[in-house]
Amino acid sequence: MKDTYYLFNPGRLERQDNTLRFVPKDDAGTELPPKFIPIEGLENLYVFGSLDANSALYNFLGKHHVAVHFFDYYEHYTGSFQPKDYLLAGKMQVEQTRAYLSPARRLHLARGFVEGASANMLRNLKYYSGRGRDLSAHIMAIEQYQTGFDGVRDVPALMGLEGNCRQTYYKAFDLILNEFEMGGRMKQPPGNEINALISFGNMVCYTQALDAIYHTQLNPTISFLHEPGARRYSLALDVAEVFKPILVDRCIFTLVNKREIQAKHFDNAANGCFLNKTGKQIFLKAFEERLAETIQHRTLGKKVSYKYLLRLECYKISKYILGMESSYKPFKIWW
Repeated sequence: MKDTYYLFNPGRLERQDNTLRFVPKDDAGTELPPKFIPIEGLENLYVFGSLDANSALYNFLGKHHVAVHFFDYYEHYTGSFQPKDYLLAGKMQVEQTRAYLSPARRLHLARGFVEGASANMLRNLKYYSGRGRDLSAHIMAIEQYQTGFDGVRDVPALMGLEGNCRQTYYKAFDLILNEFEMGGRMKQPPGNEINALISFGNMVCYTQALDAIYHTQLNPTISFLHEPGARRYSLALDVAEVFKPILVDRCIFTLVNKREIQAKHFDNAANGCFLNKTGKQIFLKAFEERLAETIQHRTLGKKVSYKYLLRLECYKISKYILGMESSYKPFKIWW
C-alpha cells in the first residue's frame, strides 16, 4: 500500500532531484529544518497549512500520480489537485451517464449506498449493545426505517429515510461515548468536540473515496445518491456513505473512550469547535492504522485492507454500470 503524507505546518514544497523537499515554518513564520519526502511509494499529500509551490512541482506530482488534498484551518475540505485522469474511458463515461439518466438504475445504486450505510451503522450499534449500552430503541428504529427502502420510488424519498437512520444513529453516540456529549449533529460549523471529530473524519473519508475512484474508470462527478454538482466530486460522497460508520465512527469511539482524544485537543471559538494540530495528528494516525487493517474477504478468499475495500466497492459499481453484474451489492461489515 502506498503512503499518505500529512503537512500540518505552512511552508514551501519543492522538487529536489527525484524527491520532495518541504521547508516548514513555525507559528512566527521562521523556517524550520527541511523534511524530505520520497516520491516513490507516495500516493497522497494532505495539506492543512498554507503551501508555497509552483507549477513545476505539480507537473512532477502529476507524473508520479500523487494527489494533493487541501483543507483550511477550520477543517473544511477546499479542493484537490488530481493528476491527469489516466484511467477514464469513453465507454464508462457514456454508461455512467446512462445509469444516472435511468430512474430505475440510479435508484438501484442509490438504494445500495443507503442499505450499506444503514447496515454498517446498525453493526456499530449492535457491537456496543453487546457491551452494556442500552441501544435497543435506536436499533429497532433504524431497522424499521430499513423496511421502507424497497418501497421508495425516487431518490429524494430514499435520502429522507437515510437522513432518519443517521439522525437516530447519532442520537446513540451519547450512550456509546464515555467522554463529551454530542447533543445532535451540528456542522458548518461543528458546535462541540464530537461534531468536530465527525466533520473532520467525514472529510478525510471523502478524500479516500475520491482516491479510490481515481484508480478506476469511474467519473467522480457523476453520482447517484447525491445530486451531481457543478464543481464537486459527488460520487465520492456516495461511496463514503457506506464506509463512514466503519472507518470514521469506529475511530471516534475508540479514541474518545480510551481518552486518546481529550478536551485539550480542540480549539473552541465563537465560530465553532475544531480539532487543533495535535488532535488532527492523533485522529489521522488512528485513521491510517484503520485503513491498513486487513480482513479475510469472504468472496476473494484472501486478506484485504480497509483501504482496498474502498477500491473494491468502486469496481462493483463499475461492473453494474457496464452490465457485467445484474445488481450492485454494497459492502456490509459482518463481524
